[in-house]
Amino acid sequence: MAPSVPRTRAAAALRMKQIFLDNQSRMIRRIIAKLETERRESPAIKKEHESNQVALEASHKTIAGLTEIGLSMSKKIERMKAKKQQAIESHMECHHKMQARIQEAEDTIQEQHLVIEALVEEKASLLQIIQGLQEDNGAPAPFDDEWEEEQEKTRKKRA
Repeated sequence: MAPSVPRTRAAAALRMKQIFLDNQSRMIRRIIAKLETERRESPAIKKEHESNQVALEASHKTIAGLTEIGLSMSKKIERMKAKKQQAIESHMECHHKMQARIQEAEDTIQEQHLVIEALVEEKASLLQIIQGLQEDNGAPAPFDDEWEEEQEKTRKKRA
């Protein structure tokens, strides 16, 4: 049994090496096939990468354009806010001026009302003085209702 053991071991070792080499050959064929596939796909991947790069650059340009538009709109909004504030202030100033004019007109009306009341009181006082003088002189009172009625009767008679 002794002489066959080394042969068996040698044969087993050879068999193991053969299996190892077969496995390596299969692996190398798989790697070569994979490499060939990658070589065939490489131009497509490069083309896809280039188109992605172009799309990315276009996106960057679009973003830059939108950012510029946004900044421009922000400036316009700020100008509009300033104009609105100026319009509000102008309106308030105009409102205050109109309120002052209204108050001035109301004061003038009040003064005129007081003058009219004083004139009415003075007229009443003058009428009383005139009536008193007429009564003292014996003349008919021209301001009573009878005097007005007499004037109407004479007009009707003439007509």
